[in-house]
Amino acid sequence: MDEAKLKEILEAVRAGGLSVEQGFKSLKHLPSESLEFACIDHHRRIRTGMPEVVFGENKTAEQIAGIMKSLMRDSAVALATRVAADKAKAVCENLAGLIYYQESRMLVANEEKVAVNPEARGTVLVISAGTSDMPVAEEAFITARCLGNPVEKLYDVGVAGIHRLVSQMKLIEAATVLVVVAGMEGALPSVIGGLTGKPIIAVPTSVGYGTAFGGIAALLGMLNSCAPGVAVVNIDNGFGAGCMASAINRA
Repeated sequence: MDEAKLKEILEAVRAGGLSVEQGFKSLKHLPSESLEFACIDHHRRIRTGMPEVVFGENKTAEQIAGIMKSLMRDSAVALATRVAADKAKAVCENLAGLIYYQESRMLVANEEKVAVNPEARGTVLVISAGTSDMPVAEEAFITARCLGNPVEKLYDVGVAGIHRLVSQMKLIEAATVLVVVAGMEGALPSVIGGLTGKPIIAVPTSVGYGTAFGGIAALLGMLNSCAPGVAVVNIDNGFGAGCMASAINRA
C-alpha cells in the first residue's frame, strides 16, 4: 500500500463509488498482515517512502510466493531480493505477473505500474568499477527504478583505466545522486568524490583476490576515503544503496 492507493480508496468512498464496507475490506489488512511465517508491513511505504521488500536468500519458494502475493494485492510494486534462479522459477510458476532479473537476482511484480515519482529531483546514476561488480550495481539500479526514480547506468569505468571515467563527466554532472559500486581496493568512490560535489553512495563488493577478504578491503578503503561527501553501505548491498539514493533524490 502506498499513499496514492490509500487516497484513491478514501476518495472512492467519499464519492460513493465504493461503499464503506468495500473500503473497509480494502483496508482491513493495514497496517500489517500476519501469515504463518511472516508479518507483512503494508504501511511501510506510507510511513517511510520505502515499501516492504522480501529478502529471499534464506526463504523457501513457497514463503516468497506467499509474501509476494500479499504485497501484490495492495502495492504499486513488489520486490524480492537475493532470489536464486531455481527458487525464482518455482515462484514464477506459482504466481503470475512476476519478472525475474537474473543478474541482480531480483523478482519484481507490478513493474508496469511504476511511474516516475513527481517528487524526484533528478536522475540517479549507478556506476560500477568493473563488469564483475555489475550484479550488485544492477540490484541498486532496479531498486532505484522501482522506487520511482529516473535511473541511468555507467559500467566498467574503474581506476585501472581512469580515462573511461573522465570521458563521462558530463553524464556524472547531470545526475542528482551517484551510486558507485566497486570491489578490489574500492578506490572508485574516492576518485569520483574528488571530481564532483554530487552525493555519493559507495557500495563495496566481494569481488577481488585473496587479500580483498570478501569485500572487507573495499569496505575499509571506502570508509577511509579522503574525499568528502562519500557515504558507505554494507558489502554487496546494492538494494540499500538504491533505497538511500531514492531517499536523497526525493524533494
